[in-house]
Amino acid sequence: MANPYPPLSDTPALTPLLLRGALLSPFKRPRPDAAFPRTRLVLPGVRVDLAKLAAYERVCGFATGDDALPITYPHVLGFPLAMRLMSCRAFPLPLLGLVHTSVEITRHAAVPATGDHELTVYVEELAPHRRGTEATVITEMRVGGAGDGAGKVVWESRSTYLARHHRADTPAPTPEVPHAQPPLPTLAEWRLAEDVGRRYGAASGDRNPIHLSPLTARLFGFPRAIAHGMWTAARCLAAHGTPESAYVRAEFRAPVLLPGVVEYAAEGGRFQLRSGERTHVDGLVRPLPL
Repeated sequence: MANPYPPLSDTPALTPLLLRGALLSPFKRPRPDAAFPRTRLVLPGVRVDLAKLAAYERVCGFATGDDALPITYPHVLGFPLAMRLMSCRAFPLPLLGLVHTSVEITRHAAVPATGDHELTVYVEELAPHRRGTEATVITEMRVGGAGDGAGKVVWESRSTYLARHHRADTPAPTPEVPHAQPPLPTLAEWRLAEDVGRRYGAASGDRNPIHLSPLTARLFGFPRAIAHGMWTAARCLAAHGTPESAYVRAEFRAPVLLPGVVEYAAEGGRFQLRSGERTHVDGLVRPLPL
């Protein structure tokens, strides 16, 4: 079905979107049954800036110079479109304090680093969460499209973002029964520098103040700057490796303070980022059937 909204002519600038979202946040009243924008933003003719890609690969630990994009990089390309939707007046969740809680990625085929790509981003749904309201944002990357969403999908993702707020209809929490799974073996210890958030922000364009410095992070209740969730996922996947056609899921369970020391653990298709008894990222990788 043809997209009723005209395609964008260029990638939206992130800084004005962050400012707009911050200014509108105090006026938002989040709830699971709120109306949300049904717009599908489409950006055709996307070309990868190879210098920015190389900077991203270096900060995340991916090999540089590959012909294909790292499995997490299309998220970076689509993030400005997602921010345009989530910072608009019609989006009911406040951008300030919005927490990225999970990402699912399906890569159907290797995505070349050169050539034209087409991105589509839209909000799929709002859903109740025991801590508030969660939004699901879909990002799709196509090849062979012409701004009409008719190209072949080679990569797609589902990201969930949580707005924490009191809900009168929230049932009392029930104790969680831990899964009887053996702990994953630790494979490496990573010492994270204080500037990881700034380096990733420069490479990805995501300069959220909670990631940049202790001073700006304290304004939002963090004792120090915290690593981007998508950096932690990308760093783990760079170490783990992924098949050419793969499904990936990462759940962001706790923030990673910078500077800090974390343990990368993995076995089979599972991986984790931990510090002591605390799990920051819990993820899995599995190949897609041929």
